[in-house]
Amino acid sequence: MKANYGYMDGSGEFFITIDTDQCLECTDHSCVNACPVGMFEIIVDDYDDEVAAIKEEHRKKLKYDCAPCKPVSDRPPLPCVDACAPGAVTHSW
Repeated sequence: MKANYGYMDGSGEFFITIDTDQCLECTDHSCVNACPVGMFEIIVDDYDDEVAAIKEEHRKKLKYDCAPCKPVSDRPPLPCVDACAPGAVTHSW
């Protein structure tokens, strides 16, 4: 299942998608520590599996909270995406 966290406004769509099926393959949940803002947390989903999620306080301001990792030019790999070995984390913008 894909869990989408974020919002859409007049300036665009800002979503972080976590593929929970792929997230189950991860044993260390390195995305939690990779994010310099601390947006990620590990929750127990409806199927009693531990998966990554975006903390509630960050969901409506992803564009701004992700800004330090997303310069306008010469963007390096995003820490959360790079840290996710199974490839479960993606950004829409």
